Amino acid sequence: MTVDVTPSLTLVVLAAALVATGVYLMLERSLTRIVVGFVIASNGVNVLFLVAGGRAGRPPINEGGPVADMADPLPQALILTAIVITLGVTAFMLAMAYRSWQLNGHDEVQDDVEDRRLARRASRDVLDRRATDDSGSTLAEDAVATRDETATDLGVVHEEGRP
Repeated sequence: MTVDVTPSLTLVVLAAALVATGVYLMLERSLTRIVVGFVIASNGVNVLFLVAGGRAGRPPINEGGPVADMADPLPQALILTAIVITLGVTAFMLAMAYRSWQLNGHDEVQDDVEDRRLARRASRDVLDRRATDDSGSTLAEDAVATRDETATDLGVVHEEGRP
């Protein structure tokens, strides 16, 4: 006897929509939207666990009846654990949002001054690495020596890399 584990398309679409909406909301700067996005995404993951668990069946604790007709209790345990973890993380995030509201009068996450300084420094380092190739010459020096490949037959060399 084979067990039908074909997922319901409706539940798969619901899980994808919930996770996508949750991720979209978590990318916002408002802590309230981040909390709501986290809760929605976690509900989407719970629905995904439900879909992965297969079809519904008889209770697994009752004795009697064939084993093939019983539901798998592992996805249900995972969902229950995920609900408890989500509740704890949500309470912590709500406390952070409330504290931010008390201190600043808003719940938006601000840029850290040190992060911006490090980002500027990293971009300068990247530009410096791009400006110098392995031979040690800079891109400006290479640009002076470049020629237009279409003009090589005519023997024309352009200065500063301009045609």
